Amino acid sequence: MFRKGLIGYLPANILQGVIGFATLMVFTRILSPEDYGRYALAFGVSSLAQTVCFTWLEAAMARFYPAEAKTDPHAPALYGSVYRLFAFVTVVFAVICGLGLWLWPAGNDPALKIAVAYGLGAVVFRSLIKLVQEQRRSEGRVGSASILDMLQTAGGFGFGVMFALLGTGGGSPLLGAAVIALLCLPAFAREDWGRAVRGRFDAERAKSYAHYGFPIAASLVLTLALYTADRFLIAHYLSEADAGAYHAGYSLASRILDVLFIWFGAAGTPAMVHALETGGEKALKTAAAEQIKTMSFILFPAVGGLIMVAPAFGELMIGEDLRAKALSITTLVALGALFSGLNTYYFLQAFTLAKKTRLLVVAMLIPAVANIALNVLLIPRMGLIGAAWACALSFGAGLIGSWLLGLRTLPLPVPAADLAKTALCTAAMMAVIATLPSHGGIIELVLKSATGAIIYGFCAYFCNLHGIRAHLLRFYNLFRAKFGV
Repeated sequence: MFRKGLIGYLPANILQGVIGFATLMVFTRILSPEDYGRYALAFGVSSLAQTVCFTWLEAAMARFYPAEAKTDPHAPALYGSVYRLFAFVTVVFAVICGLGLWLWPAGNDPALKIAVAYGLGAVVFRSLIKLVQEQRRSEGRVGSASILDMLQTAGGFGFGVMFALLGTGGGSPLLGAAVIALLCLPAFAREDWGRAVRGRFDAERAKSYAHYGFPIAASLVLTLALYTADRFLIAHYLSEADAGAYHAGYSLASRILDVLFIWFGAAGTPAMVHALETGGEKALKTAAAEQIKTMSFILFPAVGGLIMVAPAFGELMIGEDLRAKALSITTLVALGALFSGLNTYYFLQAFTLAKKTRLLVVAMLIPAVANIALNVLLIPRMGLIGAAWACALSFGAGLIGSWLLGLRTLPLPVPAADLAKTALCTAAMMAVIATLPSHGGIIELVLKSATGAIIYGFCAYFCNLHGIRAHLLRFYNLFRAKFGV
């Protein structure tokens, strides 16, 4: 199931990566530094609102659908309960947001208030689409979930650019996301709404979903604090333009890793749930070991390569007004993104799999508190570099904390020898790239990327990382059999 998901979700994640960098390239040029900073802040507010209000329902769909669909493929009680809860939360959410925007004294920056309003308006539609996607992923309908993901990614970008050119400012990307989600809902959610209408509300199930989902939402709120609090603190201590520069640098350094981690998560989380439900802890540990080795095999060199090509890559991706400050933080942010992704998509899974989701809150308190404290301490003294140090150190602390807590909950394997070999191969690749000339632009980017891929491939084959020799031999034999070579 894991490998099927990796293959099936690959096109959607490639598109996410392309659109992610297109977003960085386009919006850092057509929006002013101040508007780009407002976009970063409004994105943080809307993400926080979505997480607080709706993520627990998405988590319930993802975790409980496989078990409830065993007895009834349509899972009527699950649908009837989740969608009625969603409707209730939507009404409360709309009232609170309306009052909040009405009472908010925008002061000298009404443009930020408008951007936040666009982001909050997108939350309900995006959450409904997410609910549909989680069901498709849980059921193993990779194609449907992947197509929906691609439509959201490409359509949101296209509408966002259109709105930005029309002059809607920092809220343009968020407004674009709202429009594409609204357009997709009638086509993709009819099946789900039909099941919800036929299903009845079950109070006991609703309680179990809440007990499971609320701690997940709380942990994700803490995660968002890690991702967004630094922008607000930068805007407070420095300026909105500096917050925009930091967001641009963060996007450059973390976007590839985010896409890869989302890819692994889309394939890996359902696979681990399936392994645990059908084969118990032994099957789970086998599946988990394969996942962490596969993740490190791809992600370690991705981080190393990104660090080495960041100046040339940033020259192409980031507008000149933001570029210098953005590039100053890429190395530390890339390391922080690696620690964060491994924590979120591997080590924290121990608590959701064991249905001990309250421990997620404990695990995420460690990096969240550390991040805010370090930012308050370091930003006034070191500027954007201080925020980058806070990012790397807090995410590293969070990973260690989750691993230690997981040892007493549902220990997931950590193949230290394989991880160490992968890190050494990555270090060798980086050492070779460091000897190459730095002329800037696309030539440097292509030269260093190609060299890094060749060197890492050679080292991986020499060390037989993740059994690569057997995989290559199998592909070679399949090629010979198909083409008669």
